[in-house]
Amino acid sequence: MALLDSLTPNERLLLLALLAGGLVVLAVMILLRLRMGPLEKERRRRLRLNMLGRLIDGQLNDVQENMVHYTYSVSGVAYHSSQDITHLRAMVPLDVAVLIGPVTLKYLPRNPFNSIVICEGWSGLRVRPKISTGDDSSSGSILPIPPQETNQNEAIV
Repeated sequence: MALLDSLTPNERLLLLALLAGGLVVLAVMILLRLRMGPLEKERRRRLRLNMLGRLIDGQLNDVQENMVHYTYSVSGVAYHSSQDITHLRAMVPLDVAVLIGPVTLKYLPRNPFNSIVICEGWSGLRVRPKISTGDDSSSGSILPIPPQETNQNEAIV
C-alpha cells in the first residue's frame, strides 16, 4: 500500500489504465479461444506439432476408414496412438493398404503421446508399391522400373 500512496494522481490513473487494458486483452484472447471450434483446435494442434515436433520412426498398424493407428517408442516407452484423417483424405492414397508398415511421425518432447503422422504441410506416410500376384492384371499395381543401361566410358560432369 505504501507504493500506491507514493504515486501521484496522474500516475495512479496511468496504472489503472494499463491494468484495465491488460484485462481487456486477456478477455479478448479468452473469448477468441472459446469461439474456436473443435475442428480448428485440431488443425492448430497438427500445425503446432508440425512446427515444434521431433521426428521419429514408427509403425502404421491399421487404417480404418478415416483413422490411422500407429505405434512408436520414445525413451523406451511404447506408445499406441491414432489420428483422424477425415480432413486430410486428399493427401492419402485411395488404396490405404500400401500405407501399412514403417512411418515417420512427429511428437512433442514434453508430451510424447501428442503425435501426428500427417498434417496440412507434412506427411510421414510412406507409400509402398503394391506387389502384383499375377492374378489380376487390372489391379493398378506398380511394376518395378528396370535399371537403365549406362555406358561406362561416359564422362560424369
